[in-house]
Amino acid sequence: MPQWSRSNDRSGRALDDAGSAAIEFIFVGLILLVPIVYLVITLGAVQHQALGAESGARYIARAVAASEDAADADLRAQQVMATVVAEYDFDPGASAVEVICTGTTSGCPEAGATVVVTVRTDVALPLVPPILGLDHLARIPVEATAVQKVSRFWGAE
Repeated sequence: MPQWSRSNDRSGRALDDAGSAAIEFIFVGLILLVPIVYLVITLGAVQHQALGAESGARYIARAVAASEDAADADLRAQQVMATVVAEYDFDPGASAVEVICTGTTSGCPEAGATVVVTVRTDVALPLVPPILGLDHLARIPVEATAVQKVSRFWGAE
């Protein structure tokens, strides 16, 4: 009965593949898993900021539409934005609010006017080092707009 032996390469060493599948699986798994985890973390951060911008725009529009005068509207908008910045961890330097009233002749808010609020912010990509200003370059802009109609009985006593 013939004896079977492992095949040898030219140097006479036996070719042994035992254990290499596990190493390949771990190596390829890490190469594929790290970018996927980073993508999930990044998309979570962008979604978090997008929800914050959207809710901020909506609540600022409601606050301005329900305010008593222009000074009260400005104060309410600042208070709501300060709450949104604290709640959603916005960068205050990278956040901006724009309030526009359409259909008005004198000011904002006015009876029957439409309040359009736009909130803009930037999302910093996670794990980007602040070397050479890379943290300022690796940002994703997020913007949300909300529209609220001011009551036609606004200001009536």
